[in-house]
Amino acid sequence: MPMLRDILNGFLDFVYPKSCPVCRDKLLPEISVDELICAPCWTGIKRNLPPFCHCCGRQLTKERFSKNICNECARRKVHFDRAFSPCSYEGAVKKLIHEFKYKGKQRLGRPLSRLMIEFIKEYNLPIEYMDFILPVPLHKTRLREREFNQAGVLSSFLSEEFAKPVRDDILIRHRHTRTQTELDPGQRLKNVEACFSVRSKEGIQDKNVLLVDDVLTTSATSSEAALALKKAGANIVFVLTLAN
Repeated sequence: MPMLRDILNGFLDFVYPKSCPVCRDKLLPEISVDELICAPCWTGIKRNLPPFCHCCGRQLTKERFSKNICNECARRKVHFDRAFSPCSYEGAVKKLIHEFKYKGKQRLGRPLSRLMIEFIKEYNLPIEYMDFILPVPLHKTRLREREFNQAGVLSSFLSEEFAKPVRDDILIRHRHTRTQTELDPGQRLKNVEACFSVRSKEGIQDKNVLLVDDVLTTSATSSEAALALKKAGANIVFVLTLAN
């Protein structure tokens, strides 16, 4: 139960000194982020820098500058309009996402969402044109296992910062799929194919949607979610993830 886990975590924090989930060093509140992550690990997070791929949002290599699109995206079709990620999925942020997602550390949602918020502000992402924020849903089986949807936690902080409503009542993940990390790129596409549907077209037609998730790797999950939204009449679907 989430409440029981929170009580247990609070007890453990009282009995044992808090440590950074990345390096495991003891945390000193005056030099930590939200008293959860040590400053060296936080500053060591690898950020994505422009120029960005106009599809997946990854930093472009020099040979692709003039193309505005990376090699991977040039070879495939996705159904979202554009994706953005503040970080590269490696090192400290990879460890933090793993702790957040698989170890039940929901409180990491606040500092992790800060990375997204700072990125939106720094690069003037057009969030003012988004009608609402939509977290990529988990299947009910996966939700029971994890007890929370990490995309929903991140979305709640974005909503708080930018005064945009969160709509978690529109998109359904109606088929239980394997964890994408276990699969190669081809298997990932097949794994999530047609796994999303929209409850009702009412409320989605002609809307601009910010689709939120934790990680974008092959884009398969976000693309399938965007496809369901576009079929239901969504106008623009932008994707925002913590890392890619």
